[in-house]
Amino acid sequence: MDFKNFFNKLIKYDNKSHYDFSIMNNKSDDLSFTETTSPEEDYKVFTNIKENSDFLKSKYNALICSDVIIREFNMLAYNENHKCLIIYIDGLSDAISINDFIIKPLMMGEHRYNKPFDGNLAEYVDNCLLPQNSVKKVDDYKDVFSGINMGDCLLFIDTLGVAFDIDVKKYEQRGIDSSENEAVIKGPQEGFVENIRTNTSLLRRIVNNENLVIETIPVGKISQTKCSICYIQDIANGDLVSEAKYRLNNLEIDSLLSTGQLEQLIESDEGFGIPQVLSTERPDKCAKYLFQGRVVIIINGNPYAIILPATIEDFLFSPEDTNLRPLFANFLREIRILAAVLTLLLPGIYMAITSFHQDLLPTELLFSILSARENVPFPIIFELLLMEISFELIREASLRVPSSIGSSIGIVGALILGDAAVNAGIVSPTLIIVVAITGIASFAIPDFSFGFHIRIFRFWFVALGVTTGFLGIGIGLFIYVSMLCSLKSFGVPYTTPIAPSYNTNGNGFFVTPVWKQEYRASFISPKKKKAQRKISMKWKT
Repeated sequence: MDFKNFFNKLIKYDNKSHYDFSIMNNKSDDLSFTETTSPEEDYKVFTNIKENSDFLKSKYNALICSDVIIREFNMLAYNENHKCLIIYIDGLSDAISINDFIIKPLMMGEHRYNKPFDGNLAEYVDNCLLPQNSVKKVDDYKDVFSGINMGDCLLFIDTLGVAFDIDVKKYEQRGIDSSENEAVIKGPQEGFVENIRTNTSLLRRIVNNENLVIETIPVGKISQTKCSICYIQDIANGDLVSEAKYRLNNLEIDSLLSTGQLEQLIESDEGFGIPQVLSTERPDKCAKYLFQGRVVIIINGNPYAIILPATIEDFLFSPEDTNLRPLFANFLREIRILAAVLTLLLPGIYMAITSFHQDLLPTELLFSILSARENVPFPIIFELLLMEISFELIREASLRVPSSIGSSIGIVGALILGDAAVNAGIVSPTLIIVVAITGIASFAIPDFSFGFHIRIFRFWFVALGVTTGFLGIGIGLFIYVSMLCSLKSFGVPYTTPIAPSYNTNGNGFFVTPVWKQEYRASFISPKKKKAQRKISMKWKT
């Protein structure tokens, strides 16, 4: 048996078509993409108003859909009547703006404007009869459908082979509120919402620089979900930006509904569920990474943004670290690292000690554990699995029930786990302590996806600890670390800056004082290496 190939397959996802992108190797700034279109997307706007009307009514099922508004009327222009048609979706468009700034000027245009008519009806309507700040002419039905579905009003005029896309979007949305899942004590309290333009405005307000580029790419043949790629042009690596565009443009899917789906679609490795991009609902966190030279993707309809590339250090970072002094921030980071280690290994270590390595325990502690388990009729592995599954059930139930009764779930769960189970002789008090410490430690991990994968992997170490003891845990830990080292996030090794080792320039696992953060992280390969002057506090000189 070839053990080398066996361990290679076990450690790293093996695929003959494996896509290995590297920032330093890919020098192309423009990766072309040719999209296969359906026959319907090749339709051009008809010059006959009746053909346009029939086609739109057919596509939007106007006889069935009550929210699709199609209005036909006559436009008066220099003593000539022109048949017109507007179409919009009620609830996505502003009906008042349509009445006052589209229909009224067109029907009474000659009485309100005294402009010479040069025979170009399209230019006359665009320049004289539509007092809107955003009007564009489209001649393809693909663009027509996109505008209507996004809340614009489309104007068609007889004899013209173009339509006017008029921006009159207005729909209800959630107001800007504080971040619920990434709360901080000291720092900004604003969080993203479901509207993409609101989110990009929050980002621009923080970055406050003209070099911030926000490029929108629709994803999904049916949904046409808007995805905005955000980066600072004179800082972000061109290969990284091109790679992000390339992967988005080459997604052959019908619909995109969430950042969770997009994460799975753009990750280069399967990675056994290990997250390779960072998600956040905080604009200040996105701005921090933009200034480092990274790329942010914002999806319409989702209050989360994706940051790439991401390393293991980023998943242990909290926005609180930026607002605290280095001594306090580093202490909290050490707590989070300890929490991740405890979540991953503590149950397995407990199983290994109690099953194979009792001689490692002090005699008094060993007697205490044995006396606590004296009346427990089940094997220790059954106890652990029972408590771990019960804890996960309580965690999941507390998230799904209404907030008004969520506390009741916690109280009932605490009574079951903490008192009733012990008094009934089902589990031992020592095991309750181990499960409680593991559960509390899992809550200290800032990123939900990274914490979830650690919670899943701890069952692997439990199985290794109960079967082979410390030897199995050591081998499993070696394989796990090898898996992390084999992963890449958009050309950056996952365990950077530890393996491979890079000069972090103050952007590593531990926080350095602000005045020492002179350079950006070298492993991202930004265009501008230097972030600030060596002497940033000139008042001290």
